[in-house]
Amino acid sequence: MNAGAAQTAETWLQELLGRAPRRPELFQAALTHRSASDDNNERLEFLGDAVLGLIVAEELYRRFPDADEGNLSRLRSRLVSAGPLALIGTRIGIGAMLRLGSGELRTGGFRRESILSDATEALFGAVYLDGGLEEVRELVLRLYERMLAELQPDADLKDSKTRLQELLQGRGEALPSYVLDAAMGEPHAQTFAVRCIVQIGEAPPIEASGSGSSRRRAEQQAAAGVLQQLSPRWSM
Repeated sequence: MNAGAAQTAETWLQELLGRAPRRPELFQAALTHRSASDDNNERLEFLGDAVLGLIVAEELYRRFPDADEGNLSRLRSRLVSAGPLALIGTRIGIGAMLRLGSGELRTGGFRRESILSDATEALFGAVYLDGGLEEVRELVLRLYERMLAELQPDADLKDSKTRLQELLQGRGEALPSYVLDAAMGEPHAQTFAVRCIVQIGEAPPIEASGSGSSRRRAEQQAAAGVLQQLSPRWSM
């Protein structure tokens, strides 16, 4: 990182944290991808993942007192997955602050979901070490405020297959069927393709496809696709 970029990162951090870093070397590592240096953000990412999981789990526990362990786990997994983390990283502009190797720079690594999500977790790890648990909790909850506010307990505490089954049962319709269309790749790294089929009366069947690293994940995605199609029809 050159002097101008370092100054930009320092200003960026002060705006994000509301103070100057006490241990700037932590944040330099958090913003360094492994393609750029051996002193990179992988260890801080590991720590940040654990810190983030704790903070989000505690907040969900507080917000949803009637949710059981399985429902809370599903919500936590959704919030701390790569997609939401990368979205937060994009919102705070972390991509422009990253130190990347020449290969990642050429291929637009500063926009890649995995790099953005890893760096965001590493940032949380650095804030934890630099400012303690209360400071990183305040930062995480501030950055996750919109996502947390959008959670709908009645819908979000149930997975798509459960919601679809309950919806159809409540309307006296036949339960969905799931068809495995393909299982591709090596046994240890397969991708499954599944169709969810719902028959409503005499109308043509409603179908949606899903894919994932397990058959269950593919079925969940396919069920979500059917729910999207049913939503305008049944004013869900």
